[in-house]
Amino acid sequence: MPTINDVLTLVPEFYLVAVTCVLLLVDAFAPARRNVVHWLAVFFVLFAIVLVVKGQPERAVTAFNGAFIRDGASEILKVFALLTTALVFIFGKPYLQERKLWVGEFYSLTLFAVLGVMLLVSAGNLVTIYLGLELLTLSSYALVALNRDSPLSSEAAMKYFVLGALASGMLLYGMSMVYGATGSLDLAVIHSAAPHVAMHHLLLFGMIFMITGIAFKLGAAPFHMWIPDVYEGSPTAVTLFIGSTPKLAAFGMAYRLLEGGLGDLSSVWQPIIAVLAVLSLAIGNVVALVQTNLKRMLAYSTISHMGFLLVGLTNAGPEGYASALFYAISYALMGTAGFGVILALARAGFECDRIEDLRGLNQRAPWLAFLLLLVMFSLAGIPPLFGFFAKLMVLEAAIHAGMVWLALVALVFALVGLYYYLRVVKTMYFDRIEATDHFPAPQSNVPLRLVLTLNVLLLLALGFCWGPLLNWCQQVFMV
Repeated sequence: MPTINDVLTLVPEFYLVAVTCVLLLVDAFAPARRNVVHWLAVFFVLFAIVLVVKGQPERAVTAFNGAFIRDGASEILKVFALLTTALVFIFGKPYLQERKLWVGEFYSLTLFAVLGVMLLVSAGNLVTIYLGLELLTLSSYALVALNRDSPLSSEAAMKYFVLGALASGMLLYGMSMVYGATGSLDLAVIHSAAPHVAMHHLLLFGMIFMITGIAFKLGAAPFHMWIPDVYEGSPTAVTLFIGSTPKLAAFGMAYRLLEGGLGDLSSVWQPIIAVLAVLSLAIGNVVALVQTNLKRMLAYSTISHMGFLLVGLTNAGPEGYASALFYAISYALMGTAGFGVILALARAGFECDRIEDLRGLNQRAPWLAFLLLLVMFSLAGIPPLFGFFAKLMVLEAAIHAGMVWLALVALVFALVGLYYYLRVVKTMYFDRIEATDHFPAPQSNVPLRLVLTLNVLLLLALGFCWGPLLNWCQQVFMV
């Protein structure tokens, strides 16, 4: 029987369910007051951060017989998942308004997806992992298809659904084999039983299928096929969400499954993660070089960044997990900033989804050009921006794990990636506006511009003061 302590442990999650239902009711009975729904959604998400931080326990606590874990790792992931969701709401509003996509379903589906993230990163057994994952992915499928009149969006949603269902099936199949080998769904029991199981080959086979599911959710090669199409086909406000918050969830899932369940088999899964990292770095950076569509370029950039995150995971220790978490947070903040600038430039009939759409941006909107320059430099890993130190941490973790070759491969592909980031900067600052160009004025939405500026300047500030955030990431993995 659930106890009162079980319920209190899940206060932020229950709160999010309640406020999502409130938003559904407000939108249903007062559809003309969608602005109220918008600001209520932003407030509810920010207040959820307060509940997460205020209720953070001094040590890990469990609920519902270990199915739910509330510890430092889950709390920091929830804080930044909620923060990026608030940014999505603020950045996405003008874009959705102009395209008549500003509907209450956008807020409710996004909040249900975030609820899935919160369950996923706190999962203590395989059932909770699958429940959180499906809540996240099913909501994401619907968000991708938000623009029902767009064939591109419908195609992207269908591809995402089919490939996502395949990946979920493989993950579930792997979980069933792990359960068959260990006799338990509880991650802690699996962790202790894994080195001693009689059916060792069955356990390893299940582990490979689960790693496949993790790689798909991260968007790591060779399970990356859905990312470019989904990024390009989705409304940019939805792309902003998919490119940030779910990456935090994917790290949480990887940590729970690999360390929480299969930590004693790290010598087996480390080489697999290293191969996925190399493939992601190679395919992501090389294919991004030839992209002309800005959203597809950022999609392949995402694949390469997930490669860097996997480089950190190959350490398979507190240092590696802390560096990978630090990288996931940095990428989430960089992703929201990058797509936020695109949303600030997009207007009705002008998606700003091609690199040539940025031609002469410094002449048209110098401040937005400067913000995008900082984002591109941070994504490229140029000091003193946040992205540089995130890359430095994962490379250091790989070296300390004895994988110097992997760090060198990552460094080489980081240099390759400089080309397509600097190409964006070159287009903004050195390409002249032609007589046939008719670029609309950027968004004048004050909240968007103000919060976007704060988001980008945070990347600069964390480049100088990254220590406290890194210490927070390291503390949550200390035993």
